[in-house]
Formats: sequence, structure tokens, C-alpha cells
Amino acid sequence: MSGKGIRIEGLRKRYGSGDTAVDALKEVNMVVAPGEVVGLIGPSGSGKSTLLKCLGAVIEPSAGTMILGDETIYDGQWKVKDIRALRRDKIGFVFQAPYLIPFLDVTDNVALPPMLGGVANKQARSSALALLEALDVQHRAKAMPSQLSGGEQQRVAIARGLVNRPPVILADEPTAPLDSERALAVIKILNDMAKKFETAIIVVTHDEKIIPTFKRIYHIRDGVTYEEKGEGRAFEL
Repeated sequence: MSGKGIRIEGLRKRYGSGDTAVDALKEVNMVVAPGEVVGLIGPSGSGKSTLLKCLGAVIEPSAGTMILGDETIYDGQWKVKDIRALRRDKIGFVFQAPYLIPFLDVTDNVALPPMLGGVANKQARSSALALLEALDVQHRAKAMPSQLSGGEQQRVAIARGLVNRPPVILADEPTAPLDSERALAVIKILNDMAKKFETAIIVVTHDEKIIPTFKRIYHIRDGVTYEEKGEGRAFEL
């Protein structure tokens, strides 16, 4: 996987013990290569949220293996010393809502993650501006979040998720509040950025507008994943 991407094998998560134990994840296997965008689909209660929290190192799995880039981060237990640094530096997050910090301008919103990791202000802001240009929102670099349209806010949120060049990005319902045109625009951006930065992107979605764009889809039912070849249908924007 060229030192990037993500691989999950036999991942499980059990809450509680004894008679009250609940197996939220029973058998999760996924491989997402660098530059690939895959869909993750499943009904409520299927284990999507638990899986996303495990992949994002928010909660600890009960068993299995997770390999992020060229590093095994979990194998029956966490294999990294600093979980917070792992989340900050190697996992990008894009949510349904942009969650931009309202009192920081666009550039500082994007530059904040690397600065928190110790990157100098000038370098962090330079990286942020380069991504804003790649996402065609460089003209809003000094604007405050409240001055942006919904589509612009989501582009800034994507830039923030990419700024540390993580091996993987987890996108949780990133198109849910958007109309068809803007939803497809966001998916095109994610595909373009995945290829440009060799990032593996997992998109959790119920959005039927974007499902035909995935070349591969993972379904999750009752804590078990099933892979399906998607349509990978081209779309014009």
C-alpha cells in the first residue's frame, strides 16, 4: 500500500460483559488503498458509528488489527503511545457539519491542526493557503466562517482534514445537508484530493445521490462488513 492507506482485519467491539454484553462489531474487514474513495453504508444500529469511532481512535476495539499507512496502530491493543497525536496527525475528519471555529478566519481554521502539532505558524499557514487554492477557496482565505456559503464551509472543512496529509480521512455524511449539485461537487473534490495526496477516504453515507459514484462499497449489517463493487459512475459538474 506504498506506506499509506488503511487495512482492518477481524475488527470487533464488545460493550459490557457476561449476559449484558453487546457485540457492536463482530467481523469487520476493510482495505482502502491510497487515492481511493470508498463508501460505507448500513442501516441504523448496524455498527457504523462504532466502526467510525474505532477507525478514528476515539474508542478502543476489543479485538482485531488496524494498520494505518505502514504502521500497525492496533493489534489486540493500541500499539501507539500517543493516541491524541495519532488522531491529530494521521487521521483526517470531515463531518456532516463543518464545525469551523467561528472566531478564526478561514486560513487559521485550516492551519490550526498542524500548529497544535508543533508546526511553526508561518509553515502551517502556508500549507493551509496551498490547500485552499487547491480547493478553489483561496479568495476566502481571510473571511470568517459566518461569511461563507455552505459549500465553501465544507471545502474549508475538507482542507482542514487534509492539512496534515493524513493517510486516511473519515468523512461522516459529508453531503447530507447539500442539494444534488453541491453533493456531487463535494464527492468530486474528495476524489480529486484523494488522488492528489494519495489519501484513503472512507465516506459514511445514506445519501442516494452519491452512492453511484463509488467504485467500491462496504455494507455493514449487524456488525459484519460485506464488500460490493459499485457503479463508479462518472459525473459531470
